[in-house]
Amino acid sequence: MGFNIGSALLGGITGFLETGNPVGAAAMGIAGGLAGGGATGANLAGGIGNAGLGALNASDEAFQLYMYGEQIRHQEQMQVQSEAFDEMMDEKSEQMREVNTLRDVQMAQRKADNAITKKFIESITE
Repeated sequence: MGFNIGSALLGGITGFLETGNPVGAAAMGIAGGLAGGGATGANLAGGIGNAGLGALNASDEAFQLYMYGEQIRHQEQMQVQSEAFDEMMDEKSEQMREVNTLRDVQMAQRKADNAITKKFIESITE
């Protein structure tokens, strides 16, 4: 069993492009060198292509995660606004009920005052 330098380089380059971690790239390079298999032009191009695709997928995944976080933040903000609106509408409804009750009391008082005034006028005219 030998150590294949080409495979080690291919594993290291692939590991660095996929993970961006130099320690992981070194580990993948050592594993590739020990596994052997020979580094040909096609293997090297395919490995670099796969590493580039892996990096692109990782970037896309990070973007999707960011967008999901933004969506959650937006939904939470909408929930806060909705709750504030509901509380304001409940308060306004309660104030309108109070105003209506006061108006009803005022009308009852006017009717009572009118009845008293009518009786007073009747007592004066008799």
